[in-house]
Amino acid sequence: MARYTGPRCRLSRREGVNLGLKKKWSLDQNEAVPGQHGARRSKLSNYGLQLREKQKAKRIYGLLEKQFRNYYLKACNAKGVTGTVLLQMLECRLDNVIYQMGFAITRAQGRQMVNHGLVRLNGRKLDIPSAQVSEGDVITFNDKETTKKYLTKNVELNEGWAVPTWLMVDLEKREGKIVRVPARDEISIPVNEQLIIELYSK
Repeated sequence: MARYTGPRCRLSRREGVNLGLKKKWSLDQNEAVPGQHGARRSKLSNYGLQLREKQKAKRIYGLLEKQFRNYYLKACNAKGVTGTVLLQMLECRLDNVIYQMGFAITRAQGRQMVNHGLVRLNGRKLDIPSAQVSEGDVITFNDKETTKKYLTKNVELNEGWAVPTWLMVDLEKREGKIVRVPARDEISIPVNEQLIIELYSK
């Protein structure tokens, strides 16, 4: 499936916030937006604000427009507040959960680990990064020595990582469990989901 392969820091500069696309990188607020006219920071219209929120969410989770819109359509048909359901669906992607558990240093790396067949969901190999996890699911990894070394290195790089309260992780056993679907206040991405819903509702 298609994915963005260009410069990652450029995306964070464009949105004006650190999107967490690279482990060691900090945003210089005085840095210009990418492009020839990047220094010209004009005031955004309502549409511009909505568009930027949508772009932030897409880039944080590594999705393209068609994939993201499909999530929106599913959220519209689900029970609950559409914006909250949308973020819950994005948070419960398998690649994101591996990142949130601290086994990957970025979401992109979590996606790569799933694609390469390192991940086991409830004991079965799963190589679909967008797979939705649910309450009670257990995530483990294969028993190869190279995988163990890989995970050990990532856990060391993520030292001090705060695992979200909706997840339970055993770093020694290299496994994690989904305790529940996250509530809105447990999703810490810098996005106003209401603006996204307003954009797609037009």
